[in-house]
Amino acid sequence: MKKFILSSILLFTCFFAFSQVKQLDKDQEPGKGNVEDLDWLEGFWTGTGFGGECEEVWMPAVDGNMIGTFRFWSEGKLVFSEFMNIVQEGETFSLKLKHFNADLSPWEEKDKWTTFRLVEVAEDAVYFHGLTMKRVGDEINLWLALTEDGVRTIEELKYVKREF
Repeated sequence: MKKFILSSILLFTCFFAFSQVKQLDKDQEPGKGNVEDLDWLEGFWTGTGFGGECEEVWMPAVDGNMIGTFRFWSEGKLVFSEFMNIVQEGETFSLKLKHFNADLSPWEEKDKWTTFRLVEVAEDAVYFHGLTMKRVGDEINLWLALTEDGVRTIEELKYVKREF
């Protein structure tokens, strides 16, 4: 009976996490939205994810660009960081980011970005293709779809708003 209950909880948790992340179909147009509607994301956020500690900082939107940074460390050691830009592109926007190792060597090529296209915007939530951010009070949950060796998983990051 214990195995059944634990299996049921695990199945529900996995289903919930997978349902949080939306995907665009191959030929589907991105959703419509305005970067300025993401003012709820502004600020300094700290929390956990990837088995370690995380921080994100988001600045107010200026000229259709909302700039952010991310850093992840584990056991007191910086593992990687990101430079992020939510960019207005006509009636839609996308999240573009570059990853950097602790020594600032880049993951992406010089002229390449990891890009998340907009699926939809909701009140205090934004859904990108493979990435969701939702704010509830002074907390933000982020769900990221990852695929490695053909296996899709969802990584959940949980943040709390902090003062600088």
